[in-house]
Amino acid sequence: MKIVIASDSFKGSLSSADVADAVSVALRQVFPDADIVKLSVADGGEGTAEAVAAATGGHLVQAEASDPLGRPIRASYAILPDNTAVIDVASASGITLLSAGEREPWKTSSFGTGELILDALDRGCRNFLIGLGGSATNDGGAGMMTALGARFLSSDGEVLQGCGCDLERIERIDLSDLVPGLRGATFTVACDVNTVFCGPDGAAKVFAPQKGAGPQLVERLDAGMRHLAGIIRECTGQDVVSEKGSGAAGGLGGAFKVFLGATLQSGSGMVLDTIGFDKKLEGADLVITGEGRADSQTPKGKTAAGVLRRAKAKGVPVILIAGRVIHCPELDSMGFESLIQVSPEDLPVSEALKPEVSRQNIIQALLEYFMP
Repeated sequence: MKIVIASDSFKGSLSSADVADAVSVALRQVFPDADIVKLSVADGGEGTAEAVAAATGGHLVQAEASDPLGRPIRASYAILPDNTAVIDVASASGITLLSAGEREPWKTSSFGTGELILDALDRGCRNFLIGLGGSATNDGGAGMMTALGARFLSSDGEVLQGCGCDLERIERIDLSDLVPGLRGATFTVACDVNTVFCGPDGAAKVFAPQKGAGPQLVERLDAGMRHLAGIIRECTGQDVVSEKGSGAAGGLGGAFKVFLGATLQSGSGMVLDTIGFDKKLEGADLVITGEGRADSQTPKGKTAAGVLRRAKAKGVPVILIAGRVIHCPELDSMGFESLIQVSPEDLPVSEALKPEVSRQNIIQALLEYFMP
């Protein structure tokens, strides 16, 4: 019997690898002779670089970078055996780097993400996988591109920093001094949202409130994004306004596409392709996937949905485990063999998130499932 374990992290509790280890402990007690394949997976959000590195034999490196408010930090990214760099935007430009009182996309910048790309270029990397999840910014990618040598200029020639507050002041973009290492570099960007650059379904309207922007600031940011889109059209000839995914990570999706020629694709799909999931699925009798909370969002590009789709195509049943399972038509109709909630209903969330508690809950729930 061959069982493949491919679970996302239980955020705030266990990494993808930790979940796989816990599942494996339970399976060994039930199927001692099984061929158990443990894979680290993610959906393009925080933890993607770590998961891909673990699954492919890559390694994490650290680099000096700027956090969303420009403060110096040490941020990490992964380099795979083929010298591909895997960078989570959240590592240097993530919302978790800021306290609740510091979250204000008017002031934040994606400059640190550009610094990580520079560091990877200096290490000889020319192929990049980028996870866009968890950003704290709404700067249209101006901060990142500034770090890479672009200049965003005001009407009087002032070189702007590339924060959210600069968007409405940009009148010209100078790309003549982009770092030479970008020539020939390829970028694949994990993007699981259809958010466009600006407008009612744009970056500012959809995500800026989650990043600390009030109603008035949301309107100004959206106007700034629309203004920047016009300047981008003049500079590159490309229309970023209605491009699906261009509003991801506060407009970084669009910046990667128009300035760096990136390909936007499903986050879970990018990760599963990178780790060779389809090959590792061959001959499997069962797949176990998971996430911290399974609900109506699970079908919308989450790791579990990507794993299920590929396994079903090969006729392999999939069990989904989660800390909490919120049953709804969208989830229940996906086609999982079983949906297993591992945390008891009466267990407080604060207790369930403790790593050792979460680990034991996974083991106990699977033992009860397989050995009722």
